[in-house]
Amino acid sequence: MTQEFSGPVKFVLGGSGHIAGIINPPAAKKYAYWTHSKNPADPQNWLEQAKEHSGSWWTDWHKWLKKHSKEKVPARTPGAGKLSVIEDAPGSYVKAIYND
Repeated sequence: MTQEFSGPVKFVLGGSGHIAGIINPPAAKKYAYWTHSKNPADPQNWLEQAKEHSGSWWTDWHKWLKKHSKEKVPARTPGAGKLSVIEDAPGSYVKAIYND
């Protein structure tokens, strides 16, 4: 996908599954992630030249967000805007999946 987008593209490869990488915050000191300053078309080439970083990819993402964001804004309060809250989390659609 790095070859399909125009403009600056940064690809970060996480060393864990999509759930484990999200629920394990940096303080857990688990897993690793890889970065590369360029985006070669061949994925194997990318990996062979990538730099391994220990820990969570969250810290890299946080630096990227700060660089590409303007100012911090307060978190929204669910239901305080134009849309009302539908139901409490996790939501009936999640419960329907696990009850089938």
